[in-house]
Parts: sequence; structure tokens; C-alpha cells
Amino acid sequence: MDDRVVEHADLLVDWSARIDAGDDVVLDVAEGAHDLAVATAAALGDRGANLVATYGSDEVTRAYLTASDGDFDPDPASELALYENADAVLSLGGGRNTAATADVPGDRRQAYRRAREKIREARLDTDWVSTVHPTRSLAQEAGMSYEAYRDFVYGAILRDWEALAEEMGRLKDVLDAGSEVRIEGPETDLTLSIAGRTAVNSAASVAYDSHNLPSGEVFTAPAGAEGTVTFDVPMTIHDRRVRDVRLTFAEGEVVDYAAAVGEDVIAEVLDTDAGARRLGELGVGMNRGIDRPTDSILFDEKMAGTVHLALGRAYDACLSADESGNESAVHVDLITDVSEDATVSVDGEIVQRDGLFRWESGFEG
Repeated sequence: MDDRVVEHADLLVDWSARIDAGDDVVLDVAEGAHDLAVATAAALGDRGANLVATYGSDEVTRAYLTASDGDFDPDPASELALYENADAVLSLGGGRNTAATADVPGDRRQAYRRAREKIREARLDTDWVSTVHPTRSLAQEAGMSYEAYRDFVYGAILRDWEALAEEMGRLKDVLDAGSEVRIEGPETDLTLSIAGRTAVNSAASVAYDSHNLPSGEVFTAPAGAEGTVTFDVPMTIHDRRVRDVRLTFAEGEVVDYAAAVGEDVIAEVLDTDAGARRLGELGVGMNRGIDRPTDSILFDEKMAGTVHLALGRAYDACLSADESGNESAVHVDLITDVSEDATVSVDGEIVQRDGLFRWESGFEG
């Protein structure tokens, strides 16, 4: 086994999930993540945690959904109880086919998601962390050799997270003190209200309210949006290709949309529920170990020189204790490149220009 797999597992258990002896941990394992699952199980056993392993296969999900009549029982008690009694959920991605569920009808996907709202809430109430094991299917999706893709993945994951957390804390401070963010670039001029919201320094650890490994972003929950934004980083949503999505917002809601590829996918997302037409997240990528898009949202949204916005659910960590954020059965991220001819401003002051922050060498205000 590659030594980096063991290092990845130790980082996941100790830095990211902060597992303690006696913790009840659900380990959700994709088909191609066997080696990482073995290393993670060993780490959990060494720390004295309790383990339940589940099999997270997209092909199994496809078989179930395509055979179903679409009438799903809400929140089956057996699965709900598993997550309600878990302290942590560690999801190890890495399937055999990145498009395994591409032919599942959209209305069936929506019905399935709506029927699992309490399960989703119970999972999000744990110290959950999602990560990925490099597989050949993911390498192919990224347009890379398997060997090069493994190096890319570990370059993004095995970082000095304490140092990166300190740097990202500077942007968090700016956003926490700000009231308005403006993103300007080619075919983009969008203004977002962030007054009273709390930004998350997403340093790949639940101690930072961060739940992805790799991470490397600072995100908050917009309270409103006005203007137009073009998402020019290609990606896959619901196992279908999407490119050059253009959204127009008025009074916080999507009032017009278009896409060069995958417009039907965007329509499906927007029609999920009322909250799917509003934004749940503004995120700024700061992980310079991620230097190219790979068609994996886990990596691409953290890429330095990008900003992403999510349609749907807002995370509670960004809200005050007495505030309800945007509610939805979906949280779908879309990414725009701000590394050229673009600025990100907070309360009229430019914080980032052409991918460089104002505290970085080479920044021109």
C-alpha cells in the first residue's frame, strides 16, 4: 500500500474528524476506495473508536432508483437511526463509473432526495467529513494518467493545514466584517449581501466547521443577490455535463438562466423546491495545491483563483443562532474563474484581483 494512503487516513481521523476513543463512526465506502477504507479502519481501531462500515455504490443506487416506482417511504427508520446515533460519518469517495446514475430520471432523483430530508439532517448533525481515494475512473474524468492523478490528489490533501488555516483566517476576518461582496469579470457583475453572516475558515477539520478533505476555501451564506454571474468552469452535476452556466438574480432569486451545455440539468436543480432558486453559499478557493479543474467538486471548488456559488441549502455554521438560512433539498455548487480580468470586492474595496489577494506578493490594487 502506498504510504500516502496511510497518511491520508491518519489525517482524516485525527486532523479532519477529530475522532476520540469511544466515538461511534459510520464509514461510507465507495467501490474504488477499498485501500483507503482499510487504512482508515486501522486508524479508527487504533484510536479506540467504534466502526460501522457501509457500501456507497453509485451503481447500486442506480439499480435501486431505476427499478423503483418513485414512491419512496420518507426517512426509513433503520437508516435514520444509524445517523442519529453516530458521532461521525466519514465518506470515502472513489467509484468505478463517474456517470453511473446519468440515466436515472430527474423526477425520481428529486423524489428520492425529498424523501431523505431527515436522514440528510441527521448526517449533517454529526462530525461528518467527505474525502476521496484516487481511482482510475476519476483520473480519466480529470483527463490525467492514473499516476499523475494520484500525485495531484495527495498534493491537494497532504498539506500544511495549520499554515493554510492561518492564511484563510485573513479572508474570513474581511468577510465577517463586511456587508456586501461584488464579483466582477467577463459576463459577470454580481452583488451579494453578507451582513450579519459568519464566514467559515474551511481548513479541512470539523474544528473549523469544515467537512471536506481536501478543503482550502472560505465560505459564507449570502442573504441576497442581485445581478448576473457566468460559471465558466465545466463540471458534472447529477452525472451530466454542464458548461458555461449563466444565472441572473433579482431580489435574491434566480429569474433567468441559460447554459451552453446541460441547461436541462440546471432546470432540474432549480425546480427541486423554492429554496433551490436562491443561494446557500459563496465560497472562495484558496488551495494552491489544486491548480486545474478535474471535474470533481470536492477539488474544483477549492481551486485557488476561483469563486463558487451554491444553489440551495445554506450551512448553519454561517448563520446566527436565531436565524434560519435558505432551506432546500439540494446544495449544488457552480464555479467561476476569477484568475484573469476579474475582481472580488468587499464593501467597495478590492480584496482579490486576477486571483491574487491583497496581502500576496504581486497584488495590484
